[in-house]
Amino acid sequence: MKTSLVKTSLFALALAASFGASASAQTVNLRYLCYADGNECDVSRDLLDRFEKANPNIKVTVDKVGFAVIREQLETRLQGGEAPDMARVTNLGGLNKYYLDLRPYINAAYWENNFATTLPWMRVGKDDKGIYGWMTQLTVTGPFVNKTMFDQTGVKMPGAGATWDDWAKATAEVQKKGKVYAGMVMDRTGHRFAGVAISYGAKYFDANGNPSAVVDDGFKAVSERMVQWHKDGLMPQDLWPGASGAKWKNAGDMFINGDVVMQIAGSWMIQKFQSDIGDKFEWIVPPQPCGPAGCSAMPGGAAMVGFKATKHPAEVAKVMEFMVSESVLKEYYERTVQIPAHKGLAEKGLNYGKDVGPETQAALKQFTADFAKISPVAHQLQSYQRNVAIFNATVNYVAQAITGTLTLPQAYAKVQEEIDNAVKK
Repeated sequence: MKTSLVKTSLFALALAASFGASASAQTVNLRYLCYADGNECDVSRDLLDRFEKANPNIKVTVDKVGFAVIREQLETRLQGGEAPDMARVTNLGGLNKYYLDLRPYINAAYWENNFATTLPWMRVGKDDKGIYGWMTQLTVTGPFVNKTMFDQTGVKMPGAGATWDDWAKATAEVQKKGKVYAGMVMDRTGHRFAGVAISYGAKYFDANGNPSAVVDDGFKAVSERMVQWHKDGLMPQDLWPGASGAKWKNAGDMFINGDVVMQIAGSWMIQKFQSDIGDKFEWIVPPQPCGPAGCSAMPGGAAMVGFKATKHPAEVAKVMEFMVSESVLKEYYERTVQIPAHKGLAEKGLNYGKDVGPETQAALKQFTADFAKISPVAHQLQSYQRNVAIFNATVNYVAQAITGTLTLPQAYAKVQEEIDNAVKK
């Protein structure tokens, strides 16, 4: 009898151990590499906690990293076979060859209907119909203005339809009267430059859709202004001349600290300005300044994508489907204070809540209005696979023209040469 009990107990323990091992083996662990401008990764973590509760066999680790890791290291990791299962990326078309096509696992019609504008940003070529991810952040470039400085100096603020030259003149006047360090500053990236250039007529692509003559009259018009604005002291030496190569630099801290009248950045800075500026001064987002060819911003943003190197494509797709479900996505956009990239939510509108101040509400409204005015050229540039090469060449060589290392004609030649070399690869 005793021997029988022992055998029964051992069998029960073996069965339990076997069951436990089986359950453990069935648990899928995914990694999501995430950077944040504000609270995007934290909100994602909170929502994924709910996903895990509903799907106990799938665990998602959110690896929160700085933007430089995404911008400068992720592609190297992908090339080296060290891909996470998912990541939040901004080089949308440039990383296309690493993406997981989600279509076999998702309701593709829902995605096509609600993300029709932005799905092409992650595709390459007209034959690419893949669905690779969704926009966690839909952004619009544009200026932020320190309204308090205008009020204190008595300078009249330019209104709707004002040109970039009008704004340069007005901010220079505020800078002088208010003894401000700088009048205008542009984030150190060719992406911000492009919106202004397109407003001055830059086409970026030839009739065949190739960037064979990027340096046209519109591109030159803004390059000349950038050189002159730095020479005049309107723009500071800290940003474009203050780094080498294509190094990206954000001018947000200058604006927050009251060192500049206007920062040319974009809608992703709204949440940071609300929290970091507080009631130190009043800031606004004016209507997009114009050039002779229009008043275009550059679209952009960050997408959550899956990678085809994952061992668990179905589970990755399940996470994606959960995140883009309308109720979850509505909460995500509202809590992260984003412009919705989902057609249905954009039509219904979002409620950003009482914690979002009137300045932020007004800024979101203005950027949403500016999105509708974006030039087709800007959309084409945003969806171009090698747009990073264009942006990097721009900032690298225009900056050298600003410092005097190159003349503008020399810089123009270098810009096109670098783009041509990138296209050949």
